[in-house]
Amino acid sequence: MASTSDIRKGLCIKYNNDIYKIIEFLHVKPGKGPAFVRTKLKSVTTGKVVDNTFSAGHKIEDVRVETRSYQFLYNDGETYHFMNTDDYTQIALQKDALDASDLLKESEVVTIIFNAEDNNPLSVEMPASVVLEVTHTEPGVKGNTATNATKPATVETGATINVPLFINEGDKIKIDTEKAAYMERAKE
Repeated sequence: MASTSDIRKGLCIKYNNDIYKIIEFLHVKPGKGPAFVRTKLKSVTTGKVVDNTFSAGHKIEDVRVETRSYQFLYNDGETYHFMNTDDYTQIALQKDALDASDLLKESEVVTIIFNAEDNNPLSVEMPASVVLEVTHTEPGVKGNTATNATKPATVETGATINVPLFINEGDKIKIDTEKAAYMERAKE
């Protein structure tokens, strides 16, 4: 058993007869009244996101998890196939188990979280950033740089990201997987 002081991003807990992963949390200490923790929980079975508030000191039942490195092989529609980098066994997961499936390219190494009790996969954690090549973008117009102007660009996985005007087709860019946002031009 854990308490609200143990809440952190990525923690898996049992709540309402289901397993949820904490994707956001905020400890709140108001001027009047007791402290509480406001959380955003994502069900690992259905993908549904719910908001919940726990009072300070509330006991929560955490789920013991194990993490393993897997390499993304391919997807066939809604099913994504991964290979364990240690023993080369393969597993298939549904698209809703992934947070940023549109930024996942073949041979990318991800971390898959497993329930330690029944060895079922709970969720897939992407690396903090990925480097992808821009396959299509409109050319930037000279003189439109007075403000922080951006334009849409399609990357090799098919995702559309807003990038600065100086990015051209063929450039490799670094993308923050959590926000699906441009970070910087990738170093060669």
